[in-house]
Amino acid sequence: MGGTDAAFVAAARGGDPIPFAYLGAKHMVTGYDHLLFLVGVIFFLYRLRQIVLYVSLFSLGHSITLLAGVFFDLHANAFLVDAVIGLSVVYKAFDNLGGFRTLFGVQPDTRAAVLGFGLIHGLGLATKLQAMSLNPDGLLINLAAFNVGVELGQVLALSLILAAMTLWRRTPLFGRTATAANILLMLAGFVLAGQQFAGYLLIGDPA
Repeated sequence: MGGTDAAFVAAARGGDPIPFAYLGAKHMVTGYDHLLFLVGVIFFLYRLRQIVLYVSLFSLGHSITLLAGVFFDLHANAFLVDAVIGLSVVYKAFDNLGGFRTLFGVQPDTRAAVLGFGLIHGLGLATKLQAMSLNPDGLLINLAAFNVGVELGQVLALSLILAAMTLWRRTPLFGRTATAANILLMLAGFVLAGQQFAGYLLIGDPA
């Protein structure tokens, strides 16, 4: 989040829920790291009930740490948090490829993993807002609105992703390309994590 959006957030005084909800939605729709993780989560989920369950766990996790992280001023290095977010994409793609069962003979609890990584993703959102020195006047209202916007943006983005994936799954191409798609997803996660680790080594603490 930068430019005019960052300037608006830094200058905000008092409760202003509509713009903050818009910024939350915009951040999620354009947040490719969050979306890549969600693609991995829903990749092999075919029932709406399962999709709702896992997305709800992710939402619960990131809502907790987004709100608590900013409101209680809990600090973490933004580069390291974003690196773990990149690795969460790697983790889910590796899980989709059956890597844990094949290499280690175990299958981690996917629900716990999604909730846990949701907490990390929320902390990543919190670090972005903390860097803008939010005014305490109206903070809780604005934070709640931002989180609502994040959820609305997530629903919008997931709806489009699910529509595309549903069409893809109905073709013979899905069975032939699912493995390659998850390998690419894993590589994207490594790239995201590598960029953040490099930032940490070169810059240190961006705050």
